[in-house]
Amino acid sequence: MHAIAKAGFYAATVAAIACIGFTAAQLLQNFGILVPPWDGILIYGFSLGIAPAFLLAMLALHYSVPVERRFWSHASVLFALLYTGFAILVYTVQLAAVMPYGVTNPVLVVAPHSFFWTLDALAYINMGLAALFAVPALAKQGFQRRIRDFLLAHALVTPLVCVVYFYPHFSIALLYLASPWCVTAVGSMVMMAGLFSRAMKSSAVLAARESDSREQFPTAPAYG
Repeated sequence: MHAIAKAGFYAATVAAIACIGFTAAQLLQNFGILVPPWDGILIYGFSLGIAPAFLLAMLALHYSVPVERRFWSHASVLFALLYTGFAILVYTVQLAAVMPYGVTNPVLVVAPHSFFWTLDALAYINMGLAALFAVPALAKQGFQRRIRDFLLAHALVTPLVCVVYFYPHFSIALLYLASPWCVTAVGSMVMMAGLFSRAMKSSAVLAARESDSREQFPTAPAYG
């Protein structure tokens, strides 16, 4: 259990850091401070870092909740896997095939209402669904209640993300409509890191108690 909590802690922490990096790069691009090619490199690079870390955090959560709630956490993992698949496809193609060679083919570039734009939208939609299905996997009281609130808020931002991606006329002003995503994404991952950190500490305390118990009451030798 300690190993799962440790993996979940590091995954959630990496996801949170990548979300912060993505948010900073996006804002710097919008203000004209970050220019090509570094705007695309950083935005796609941080986005690529979020996906697998988010998936691993959800997988660790699945193995950390009681059995009776694992249907919901399993569903969350499935949607997180879909999110990761779409994200890795989109951002790897942009970083490895499109940007280095200046490809302008509308099928390949991430531009409003292009093919890869739609795949990017599907990635974020599945991320929101993963967050939504993780909500009933957590307890309704204590620290887990706070995580539920962040994950639910993150899921509720998804319709705004859909408006940004599928509204006929894209604009930077429209992009800001989905800005709460930056808060809910970072917040949910920070809270999950906190959950796994607490689990690590509890596991360490339990292991120490078991060790003390073995020292105080050693097992009697067996005689054949």
